[in-house]
Amino acid sequence: MNHPRSEAEPAPEQAGAGWLREALAEAAYDVTPSPLPLAAVERRGRRLRYRRRAAVLGAGAGMLLAPLAVVALRGTGTGPDAEHSPPPAASVSASPAPTVSPTAPAPTPRVVAPGERVTAAPGFRLWLTAEGKHWMTPSSPGPEFRSVVDGNVDSGTPGVSLQSEITRSRAYLSGLYYGGKGVASGVDVETAAGTVHGKLIELAGHPGWGVWYATAAVGPGGGGAGFVSEVSVHDTEGRLYARITAR
Repeated sequence: MNHPRSEAEPAPEQAGAGWLREALAEAAYDVTPSPLPLAAVERRGRRLRYRRRAAVLGAGAGMLLAPLAVVALRGTGTGPDAEHSPPPAASVSASPAPTVSPTAPAPTPRVVAPGERVTAAPGFRLWLTAEGKHWMTPSSPGPEFRSVVDGNVDSGTPGVSLQSEITRSRAYLSGLYYGGKGVASGVDVETAAGTVHGKLIELAGHPGWGVWYATAAVGPGGGGAGFVSEVSVHDTEGRLYARITAR
């Protein structure tokens, strides 16, 4: 007859399991755990984070490039609804700058019609006719005349004449020039007040003679008979056309 076991007495299976746990615990106490590879774990974690970040950035760049690709495709379309970008501006080659002469051309005489009045200064007027030079000054309002057809002018020989009227404050100077080579361009008058640059007039048709004129300020006691010392007419090349020495 079987008797029931007492509750305080353990079953054989439970007794065997308890012995096994005790044996394992004693063995675990004798095992020294190796150190954890923390550095390797950190490096692997950083690599995983970099890979995830690169993947995110690549995905974002792809999203940005997609609209650009669409725009480029639209710009190159040939259909009726295609959007065309404006054509590039045509390149324009710059034309070379015009060549500028380093020096201005030399002046030439003013050409006047017969009887045309030229005002050199208030009250000082001149005009030319085929017969010669006509002029008037403030102190001599009646016209004066110097002929070029009376035989006193040799158009084949360079020459200059001088007619002057000198007041207390002003000198009115003029004369004929003729016979020189080339084209007359300017006149320099040497006076007691310094060098004065005058002007030239000629009749149309190049008659071979012309008239020069100038005015000059006269200082106190400087208006004597020797106020003008020399008159020189130059051509357009700077060479001497004709000259007269007054003293």
